[in-house]
Amino acid sequence: MSSDTVHRWRTLLLLGRVSNLPTVWSNCLAGWWLGGAGHPGRLALLLPGVSLLYLGGMFLNDAFDADFDRQRRPERPIPSGKISVGEVWRFGLGALGLGLLLLLAAGWATGGLGLLLAGCILLYDAVHKFVTASPWLMGACRFWVYLVAASTGSIGVNGWAIFGGLALALYVVGLSYVARRESVRGQVSRRPFAWLAAPILLALAMNTGEYLRPALWLALILVLWIVFSVQNLLANRGGNISHAVTGLLAGITLVDWLAVAPECPRGLSLVFPLLLAATRLAQRFVPAT
Repeated sequence: MSSDTVHRWRTLLLLGRVSNLPTVWSNCLAGWWLGGAGHPGRLALLLPGVSLLYLGGMFLNDAFDADFDRQRRPERPIPSGKISVGEVWRFGLGALGLGLLLLLAAGWATGGLGLLLAGCILLYDAVHKFVTASPWLMGACRFWVYLVAASTGSIGVNGWAIFGGLALALYVVGLSYVARRESVRGQVSRRPFAWLAAPILLALAMNTGEYLRPALWLALILVLWIVFSVQNLLANRGGNISHAVTGLLAGITLVDWLAVAPECPRGLSLVFPLLLAATRLAQRFVPAT
């Protein structure tokens, strides 16, 4: 393989932020299980379909941000000349279109919800640099992933999937507010940390009786992971926003694990820590943001 080909693939991997893909698969597995699981054939359409929507959204994120990156992040692929903005638009829109076709093949409900997810992705990409509330749009994107995934299960979208998606959405809101400080100068507010705790509070409120103990253990694991990720920010040491963001992104897999753990079979439950490890490993080679 020539060096030009290697650089080309490296550029595409960077644009797609592929190190975060295991968190997307984690969302899909959690939503699918909460939707009643069922035939794995629909899961086989769900995973690549949502992955393509994610990749398309990441490509279009850079396409929309091309002018901003020329001023603030000249090392990004488009301003550095590694790829043209036109190519990025084509890759992004093509991935979105193919992802929607796969979701439509999984069923009309899945395709319809996938269209709403794609719309949310496009809206976020278009306005996130100008709207201070854009972290809520990012949270909404992950919420829709849960509902898309649940629609492929034997039960479909239900209260558990909605509450699980809401918990994840609030966590992503907190994460996104922290991440905004990578490109916008200023002190990191403590307010986002409250949103990071939302999955823990919802899990403890939703699980009672025999389900409370596993929820408590996984809530503790998630608490420790969040503290590990943001400890330098909490101590006002500064300069570690990237460390916090990459850690919190990987922690999405733990949020999903907490959502399904009380009734999830052990085989599937063990997939979530494996996806956490895969995310952290991938982040060593491809930046998460």
